[in-house]
Amino acid sequence: MDIRFFFNMSYGVYIVTSMADGQPVGCTANSAMQITAEPATIAVSINHDNYTHQAIEQSGMFALSILSEASDPSLIGGFGFRSSRDVDKFQNVAWHQEQGMPVLEDAMSWGVCRVINKMETETHTVYLGEVVDTGIFAQTAPAMTYDYYHKVIKGSSPKTAPTYIAPEAVAALPITKSQWVCTVCGYVYEGDQLPAGFTCPLCGVGVEFFEKHSIDLNVEDIPDKPRSTSGISWLCTVCGYVYEGDELPEGFTCPLCGVGTEFFNKQQAAADANIEWVCEVCGYVYDGGTLPADYTCPLCGVGADQFKKQYKN
Repeated sequence: MDIRFFFNMSYGVYIVTSMADGQPVGCTANSAMQITAEPATIAVSINHDNYTHQAIEQSGMFALSILSEASDPSLIGGFGFRSSRDVDKFQNVAWHQEQGMPVLEDAMSWGVCRVINKMETETHTVYLGEVVDTGIFAQTAPAMTYDYYHKVIKGSSPKTAPTYIAPEAVAALPITKSQWVCTVCGYVYEGDQLPAGFTCPLCGVGVEFFEKHSIDLNVEDIPDKPRSTSGISWLCTVCGYVYEGDELPEGFTCPLCGVGTEFFNKQQAAADANIEWVCEVCGYVYDGGTLPADYTCPLCGVGADQFKKQYKN
């Protein structure tokens, strides 16, 4: 089964919320849809393990906040990769209550629903909710789609999401690229689209003589990204992703949960364990992140200036 089929299905990105013992709870969701217009009903899919599931069961109500491309992407990670059992997801998040349900203000719109039916699967409950109230916030950007979340924000689904696929399975997928092949001489142009007015640099024919092909690249054929020269890494405090590098790139977002650099902690101590110093004279290896300034090689007696720092493989 080619799991890329599921990547082509269209989803939005939402925050589903409810109340549990007087406290707001919520989770990220991407499986929500309108079922009927009159009476207005929508359906959402919530994992049995989510605390939000327990809250909806108890309250019989839920709210759906629709995120836009302008919404803070940290909302997705904050509500998707942590449990309301352990943390207050609403801390430092703008929200208020509508019909007794919490709605997020960094969204484009919201709806409050009363549960009227449900369907059970092995891992999720699909709740059918009658919409009892709705509201609109700023419409400054299009609604965020699951495709946008993956391709632009570089995020992934929490393990409890209906669309979750293990990162190792995604990483093992071939990467598809487009090529245009000249049917006259066989010249290959790499790219999704041929430029306007393009002509073959070998035989001079126009775009009408080119055919588009899709080529699958194996992951092992793609060069590894550069590793940190000092062994420094950065740990995402939301989902645990580790970025190896001296500095996080400007505008970097976590490829797993989508949060920004402010959610990353520098891991120097762990990095020191990955550093070694090699004596360029005799090959002796000193294991440690920092070589003492007055250090001398115990084998050949040369000083620290004759040692070369390297990153362990």
